[in-house]
Amino acid sequence: MVSSEKFTVGDYLAERLAQIGIRHHFVVPGDYNLILLDKLQSHPQLTEIGCANELNCSMAAEGYARSNGVSACVVTFSVGAISAFNGTGSAYAENLPLILISGSPNTNDAGQFHLLHHTLGTNDYNYQIEMAKKITVCAVAVGRPEDAPRLIDRAIRAALLARKPAYIEIPTNLAGAHCVRPGPICAVTEPVSSDKAALAAAADCAAEYLSGKQKPVILVGPKLRRAGAEKELLQLAKAMGCAVAVQPAAKGMFPEDHPQFIGIFWGQVSTLASDAIINWADAIICVGTMFTDYSTVAWTAVPHIPLMVAEMDHVTFPGSHFSRVRLSEFLAHLASVVEPNDATMVEYARLKPDPSVVHTAEPDDQLTRKELMRQVQGLLDEDTTLMVETGDSWFNGIRLRLPRGAQFEIEMQWGHIGWSIPAAFGYALGAPGRKVVVMVGDGSFQVTAQEVAQMVRYRVPITILLVNNRGYTIEVEIHDGTYNRIKNWDYAALVRAFNGGDGKAEGLTADTAGQLAQAIKLASENREGPTLVECAIHQDDCSKELITWGHYVAKANARPPVQPGVL
Repeated sequence: MVSSEKFTVGDYLAERLAQIGIRHHFVVPGDYNLILLDKLQSHPQLTEIGCANELNCSMAAEGYARSNGVSACVVTFSVGAISAFNGTGSAYAENLPLILISGSPNTNDAGQFHLLHHTLGTNDYNYQIEMAKKITVCAVAVGRPEDAPRLIDRAIRAALLARKPAYIEIPTNLAGAHCVRPGPICAVTEPVSSDKAALAAAADCAAEYLSGKQKPVILVGPKLRRAGAEKELLQLAKAMGCAVAVQPAAKGMFPEDHPQFIGIFWGQVSTLASDAIINWADAIICVGTMFTDYSTVAWTAVPHIPLMVAEMDHVTFPGSHFSRVRLSEFLAHLASVVEPNDATMVEYARLKPDPSVVHTAEPDDQLTRKELMRQVQGLLDEDTTLMVETGDSWFNGIRLRLPRGAQFEIEMQWGHIGWSIPAAFGYALGAPGRKVVVMVGDGSFQVTAQEVAQMVRYRVPITILLVNNRGYTIEVEIHDGTYNRIKNWDYAALVRAFNGGDGKAEGLTADTAGQLAQAIKLASENREGPTLVECAIHQDDCSKELITWGHYVAKANARPPVQPGVL
């Protein structure tokens, strides 16, 4: 480490990032952050990862936070940060602690009324932090070197506690300014425990509430993993013995080979008849759930009974609310006092659908969506992370069976097309032992395709299954128009072009079932870079679930304005 007399604001930030477990920080250089990048680069535990642009940089950091638990994205002022706000918004919506760090103008410029590049052409340079406050749990701007430790620690702690992004702004002339050394990191990372009285009361009240119910079921949402409560959910499921369903964005957060797993609850497009049990239950324990227009199929699948809702930091159910109750502690405590009731499992045994028969295409058969998904199913093992892009990949991925240990990543709340490519890059760097497979449509791929070049640069072996059906199919099923048709690319050739003479990327095409099987085999053998397989299917070959879902979403979007005074 640097000596005490040379320790700077940038060194302080670097040390704190390393102390909270960050090993890779994602950057796009700009003249306002170059000194800061030098300081971060000099830390022995941090590896700088350059990205193609700030949108991709923020999305890569979002993916890294999914696998590593926390991430950092470093950009320049205004032209960089405002672009990075997109991925920061995703991290906020998806409950991920991404630390967005922006260089900013020299502290003397505002007082001297200078007009600067990369700004709006005014003397007010506070607009960026004001914008950042809307998409982060804490936004700070360092104005003096002596304030840096307090502000940096405050922002990082807020992000870790809330599982939300934070924003840190450091002027270009302060990154290298003298700074004190940091104190123990536990002051920043120590978690906030539940209030003991509130925790006990919440669990006892919940147990009493459930004792009067005959058909309880557990519904799991995406905030479960963000709260680190998956182990405690298993304890509660075992204690209750009831059926457990998950929302689509929570796929993989409860083992799909568990005897109490009954599928994905997604209204009319649910899997394994889970909707029949959810609609039959007289008590639904909602664990980290999110009810949105997308997850409820345009509000048509909202449960119509009072819900017991366990959130990341509070519990609410009919007649009671308990604050400062951590989800993991609540689930564990409830598991110790609840009475078993397997009525929903008994009922589910009567209506559980038989396993579907999957047709295997002949090698020369034209590739179809169903054959593609049959072969993707064979790719999945305990070491696989499957990342599904906004679009029909959502619906196809949801219906796959995850082996124990497999992970599933989806960005359903933010829903930014193109998310999966940079996010997979970041995720893979944060989890180097896992096999990362991406399912993405051609339209989504075109948004962030440049980040494949970084996969090549850092030799990250990601398998990209690009479904080429010539447009934005998900939009077609919501509301069609000529704007949903896009220019076709030679995707395989593009990926090979990213090699630039020294890369190891493979770009392959598959028009038949046999070609796809061969391409997947080649992808599994390429450990020196990404492999993209362009899977050509008919434009109208989409899942019936997407069509059903799209019709309901379109209807909800088209609701006429409510007239004042009219119910």
